[in-house]
Amino acid sequence: MVKITSVTPNNRKRAFEVCARGETWLYPYSKGDVVPTAADPLTDIAIDPECACEVFEYHLASGAQGFVHIEQVLEYNHEPGYMRDLLLYKLTTEAQRLVEQSALSKREIIRKLRTSPAQFYRLLDQTNYSKSVDKMLDLLQALDCDVEVIVREKSA
Repeated sequence: MVKITSVTPNNRKRAFEVCARGETWLYPYSKGDVVPTAADPLTDIAIDPECACEVFEYHLASGAQGFVHIEQVLEYNHEPGYMRDLLLYKLTTEAQRLVEQSALSKREIIRKLRTSPAQFYRLLDQTNYSKSVDKMLDLLQALDCDVEVIVREKSA
């Protein structure tokens, strides 16, 4: 859980400056729910304590209101820790699906992994981000899957 500590508008860059974990990230106005313009400028920005300080809301002169979650900011900025967690989540949900479809028993998968049942179930827990990508790849290999990484240039 990443808490937002401060948010300030930067009209020159047309972006919000979001501070969390001692770092500052830019999030463009154009990515928000409602976009501030010269005719409809920002009037107020506040961090929402009811959402565990993970969301900030902003208001425009017209009365329009927008919300931005810290995960949107981290994803936009490709923050490495967040991108790792996102990869782990995707690998875990795929592993869960494959375990359900596998003809192998869970005991056999645990034997192939050379691990304990507790560790196996931790690997299948999508909320556990302390596991490593290496162990998830081992699990997918134990499920007789090939994992390929594709690197490509971003499309415009």
